[in-house]
Amino acid sequence: MKRKYSGRNWITIIGALIASVNLLLIIVLFIMSTILHKNDTYLGLFIYIILPGFLLLGLIMIPAGIAISRKRAQGSSQDGTKRLPSVDLNNPKHRRAFIIFTVLTVIILFLSTYGSFEAYHLTESVEFCGTLCHKVMEPEYTAYQNSSHANVACVECHVGSGTSWYVKSKLSGLHQVYAVATKTYPTPIATPLHDLRPARETCEKCHWPQKFYSRKLQSNKYYLADSLNSEWDIILQMKTGPEYSDLGFVEGIHWHINPNIKIEYISENDKREVITYVKYTNKSTGETVVFKNPDNVISDSTIAVASARIMDCIDCHNRPSHNYKSPPVYFDKTMLTGEVSQDIPFIKRTAMGILRNTFTDKDTAFMQIRDGIINYYKSDFSDFYEKDSVRIDQSIKALQKAYSQNTFATMKVSYDVYPNHIGHLEVEGCFRCHNDAFTSEKGEKITRDCNLCHTIIGQGSKGLMQYANIRDTLDFQHPVDVGTSWKEANCSDCHRYLY
Repeated sequence: MKRKYSGRNWITIIGALIASVNLLLIIVLFIMSTILHKNDTYLGLFIYIILPGFLLLGLIMIPAGIAISRKRAQGSSQDGTKRLPSVDLNNPKHRRAFIIFTVLTVIILFLSTYGSFEAYHLTESVEFCGTLCHKVMEPEYTAYQNSSHANVACVECHVGSGTSWYVKSKLSGLHQVYAVATKTYPTPIATPLHDLRPARETCEKCHWPQKFYSRKLQSNKYYLADSLNSEWDIILQMKTGPEYSDLGFVEGIHWHINPNIKIEYISENDKREVITYVKYTNKSTGETVVFKNPDNVISDSTIAVASARIMDCIDCHNRPSHNYKSPPVYFDKTMLTGEVSQDIPFIKRTAMGILRNTFTDKDTAFMQIRDGIINYYKSDFSDFYEKDSVRIDQSIKALQKAYSQNTFATMKVSYDVYPNHIGHLEVEGCFRCHNDAFTSEKGEKITRDCNLCHTIIGQGSKGLMQYANIRDTLDFQHPVDVGTSWKEANCSDCHRYLY
């Protein structure tokens, strides 16, 4: 009895159609993207990930259908014996089928290899990370593009080298894709992220600590909210390292990452903003010192079960590529660069009065920034507005742009949601530990002395600057007379809510 050809079944036929259609679509889209030089993330997603997935499904259905058909044929045979498929190359039909199968297999293997290579590069690209899930990633992608790491690929920091972390990142990505597809992601995205690769395996590949400890000068320019938008400059000598660089990590800010010491801490709710316990260990001598804050007591039982974090770069540089600036900070930058004119009276006070509001979306924010500023000058400075309306309009556009780069209403993202722990002006930052409250059993304190990290070598208004020798320091002078209250309070007590 003549055996029925097992490839003639609906599963195999449908699989062949699916595979053929998707292969054709991949080839057509690839040719179009090559000719048009269009490297779109979504197009790449279809060419190298989605369509190949359906192509693979079709290819799997072809042998699956044949296997099912053969099994049914064997079950209906008279003797019921199982026969394996045989290939006789002396048979012209078998020989032709074998050649076609071999050629198609080689082609598919080549295309699969090339597609896998391109899919790898696509999923590792900055555009894939930043634009594929536009609404969710818009804040981080925008901040990244305006950061000092804008030329560093996302994966260099978030994944790093090695297979294990690559696999972990892709598994984590599957969960993130599910959250975006089902809209179950939180707004804003909660931080800190606890599954990031340690900074010493990523950051220190470029920022080699042993070669990044020299001191440097930092000049800051601020503008007051008075009629003249008066300048106030302060020049700091930042003690990132010792006075003599050959001394290494013996003093300075980067002493914290000295490989011969280990700093561990426990934070309230594991948010790393309120710290309750600090432990210092000298790896060379074995000496340990434990510091506790009597104003924020932590019990021994809590310490025993808590997972102490080892301090690294990210504990201070926690927003290295995704820093959102506050309105006073980004306003001062636009005025420094001339995008906002310093000659417009009370422009900073007016802008801060508007930007302290919460807006539901970007369009509403743009409208209220524009209407608020224009209405103020039309009402209180009508002559100035008529004469300098062009400069006012330019300043409005600059403020709108700066707002759009730092505040994202749909994701509920702003500077105070993701505090930057560098410094201590708008958030506690250094003062999380350096507050004179943390005390050891021997009475040692984690000092609050600002001169430990920097010295002031210049400060004052334009034309009335005071300067000190590079080895000396000036006593801080508050640009606005607030008495002596700034000596007792943290800067952030006022500056976080100043505008």
